[in-house]
Amino acid sequence: MKRRRGYDARRLRGTSPRGTRRLQASLRLSVLAVLATLAACATKGQVKLLETEVRSMRIETGRRDSIRAANLASVIALQQRILDSLVAGREALRTLDVRFQGDITDIQRQLLQIQELTGQSQRRLSELKAQVDARAEQAQASGVVPPAPPSPTDTTNRMPTTPAAPPTVSADQMYQGARQQLNRGAVGTARRGFQDFLRSYPTHELAPDALFYIGESFSVESADSAVAYWTRVVSQYPKAGKASTALYKMGRIEEVRNNRAAAKGYYDRLLKEYPRSDEADLAREQLKNLRP
Repeated sequence: MKRRRGYDARRLRGTSPRGTRRLQASLRLSVLAVLATLAACATKGQVKLLETEVRSMRIETGRRDSIRAANLASVIALQQRILDSLVAGREALRTLDVRFQGDITDIQRQLLQIQELTGQSQRRLSELKAQVDARAEQAQASGVVPPAPPSPTDTTNRMPTTPAAPPTVSADQMYQGARQQLNRGAVGTARRGFQDFLRSYPTHELAPDALFYIGESFSVESADSAVAYWTRVVSQYPKAGKASTALYKMGRIEEVRNNRAAAKGYYDRLLKEYPRSDEADLAREQLKNLRP
């Protein structure tokens, strides 16, 4: 090596400057070629490593995508089953609702029939009572008392005896019967019962209450009819306990009709004429809502 270096040195010393430059350039090119070769070798290795990593990442990504796709398919299937269940439940509810409505209609029809039969029976009783009362008055006026049939247990006395008077419906019984029908929701039957009560006992102390409840039976069907009967309660029986209630009821009906002036008039009259009634406090509260 020393001899080689000495030879190169002698060679360089014996070479012209131009040759020296050519020799240096040749050496640089050689070095660059070597470095390029090394760099190329290193890049190929890195590329292979990178390709391996990319391949692994693709495999892992594919596996994860498969898992996600399977999970998503499971969720979609579960969602579809839930939707199917909801649809089936909705159809079942619709069918049940139709059947329920049909049952309600049948029940209402039967109730109406029962109410009509009850009303007819009550009217028949009232007619029978009126006939019995008329016959009794005629018998008393003529001084003739019809004989009664002999008692089936009396075997010794075969003489005719005076029959017992047939049972009649009292005012309280008629009134309470109509009230019970109203509480049950049989408004038509209750209304006829109160009307029969008023025809039979027009001066009874419960007459204003009967008028009030006739209006109550009309409150859903015909507001005008209800107001007409309640007005009769206030005008004919101003001292009755139902008079203040009738005024309050009329005010509420006018509120529902959105007739604020009429409602306010009924409430003001209630506070003026019945300031100590239970409905007075209610009327004050309603007046607060009616004020602008």
